Amino acid sequence: MPVPEGASHPEGRLTGTQWQDHEVRAALPDVSGPALIASIVHITGDPALLRRPVRPRAFIPNDFQGGMAEDELAQLREAALGEILAWRDRGFPPPPPPGRDVVLETMSWVTADKVPGEYVEMFLEEMDIGRTDPRKIRGIDPAEARRQELDVLVVGCGASGLLAGVRLAQAGVSFTIIEKNPDVGGTWFESTYPGCRVDVGNHFYCYSFEPNLEFSEYFCQPPELQHYFRSVMRHWGVDRHVEWNSEVLSAEWDEACSRWVVTTRGPAGEGRRSAAVMILATGQLNRPLIPDFPGLSSFAGPVFHTARWDHSVDLADRKVAMIGAGASGFQVAPAIADSAQRLTIFQRSAQWMSPNPRYRHAVAPGARWAMRHLPGYWSWYRFMLLYQSSDKALALVKIDPDWQGMPYSANRLSEERRKILVEWIERHLGDKPELLERVIPDYPPMGKRLLQDDGSWLRTLRRDNVELVRDPLVRIEPDAVLTSTGRYPSEVIIMATGFETDHLLGPVEISGRAGVGLSEQWGTAPTAHLGITVPGFPNLFLMYGPGTNLAHAGSIIFHSECQMQFIGSCLSAMLAGGHRIIEVRPEAHDAYVERLQQELARTVWAHPAVRHSWYKGPDGKVYVLSPWRLVDYWRMTKWPDLSEYEMR
Repeated sequence: MPVPEGASHPEGRLTGTQWQDHEVRAALPDVSGPALIASIVHITGDPALLRRPVRPRAFIPNDFQGGMAEDELAQLREAALGEILAWRDRGFPPPPPPGRDVVLETMSWVTADKVPGEYVEMFLEEMDIGRTDPRKIRGIDPAEARRQELDVLVVGCGASGLLAGVRLAQAGVSFTIIEKNPDVGGTWFESTYPGCRVDVGNHFYCYSFEPNLEFSEYFCQPPELQHYFRSVMRHWGVDRHVEWNSEVLSAEWDEACSRWVVTTRGPAGEGRRSAAVMILATGQLNRPLIPDFPGLSSFAGPVFHTARWDHSVDLADRKVAMIGAGASGFQVAPAIADSAQRLTIFQRSAQWMSPNPRYRHAVAPGARWAMRHLPGYWSWYRFMLLYQSSDKALALVKIDPDWQGMPYSANRLSEERRKILVEWIERHLGDKPELLERVIPDYPPMGKRLLQDDGSWLRTLRRDNVELVRDPLVRIEPDAVLTSTGRYPSEVIIMATGFETDHLLGPVEISGRAGVGLSEQWGTAPTAHLGITVPGFPNLFLMYGPGTNLAHAGSIIFHSECQMQFIGSCLSAMLAGGHRIIEVRPEAHDAYVERLQQELARTVWAHPAVRHSWYKGPDGKVYVLSPWRLVDYWRMTKWPDLSEYEMR
């Protein structure tokens, strides 16, 4: 649940409880040893525990114990126990503000690596150990905003739209959110298919300023995420600003009054309104893609997309055809294979998967205790998730022009990762050579998003009632799916076919200066400066816009916080200068897009070896992904370079 404003740290509301010694001792075996010691250093302000011989050996993905042996972890827990009890006996005094040098030393100790100095400010901001919320909009006087008639229309109330609402509410700026669904959450409201769960550690997949100390799993399911978003919404009163079950049909820039004129449709019918600023938070993955397979309309049984799961359809003892096995199909198959009489999976291309034994694990009671009670533990655990999912992974996708391993690997590190991932697959399917051949991808790791697997997908493929088909689909008949080599009787078809990513705006028509449509200007090659602003469209900001999707690391919520901080700074600059308009200059936009495309061209995402990727546009170029290091994008969006913008 969100932490009340003013708490000194995320666990601050719960300190003061008189824990018994045995309660603390029982909790510590469940926690991350490195995060525990970092918390003790935070509580005491003393880095002495970092300088003992026992220390993390390696920063292993999905391990969080630093590669240490159990006896080493026991020594750390015993040392931490004494400090925790002493802190309790002193009456839980608030921790001293952490010094930068101690924080940097702690980061390097936790990760068994020398953390570069350029990252420290970003990590400190993201961890927000002191609970100061450094990314909130600053420099806005609500009275001045009202005087200058600064009001904002936000389109969408998923994770990004809700974030925009919170930040605008904090700043005292008038705003309205238009949301097509009856509740908050976006994809986490719409995705109700069996097996669905987030594939980023959810203690990082939440807002930096609203820690959730109560997640029950490390990679939680949609109801828990939606509950979190709903709690944040109500805590900040954003729900009072949302028009549910409503859609924006069109928006036109009115040059005469420097405002957006917007047509909406909701429960009461169509209406028109205006707003000084518009923020599009519609996301990239919200319109299901249903391929036009020959004969699809003739199928006699139920047909539905994973993003629009039909819970009235009972799959028990039925022949089920699942078309597609990307991120959603990868999760659906293990969840339904046990009940279906027959599950036939039609997969166009194989997927790389990252071994993750914790993918379906519950958060242990002791770990939840530490998150609730130990100052800094939650922040340092979040740091570990961020560092693990940070910029080192970017090296895996950069193509070495002298490397001879393409199309199977992009460079030396890519080849090393490929061997690890192949070993994981062979461990489960090594005795089934025909299946193994169909499962190992023929492109480099990270060429598509790396999926999370605890072995469930590979065990599912071994089942007698499951068949993986890689032959091209030719036609659908009333009772079967036909490929180039076979006929597969089917009673239900599940479309795990992804989303329409060529048209980021969906059905919304946005018209800027001189009536030029944004969809028309983009075509199938959407671009925006920093993924946020577009020339010819004043006072329009995008969240999760083109060139901002993350395929190598990070969290979309991290990127959204960067984008909203940038947008808030633009609003502050408008008010400070008494301006009614802010618009990116075409030359700034074009220069950025050129740099973006040059960087993307050096990645496996753009390489011809990676076929059938939703990342690519019809011209073979990539427009939806960010190739930047997280620290670079964070720095780019800290504050707008106003020389790149026309303001008046």
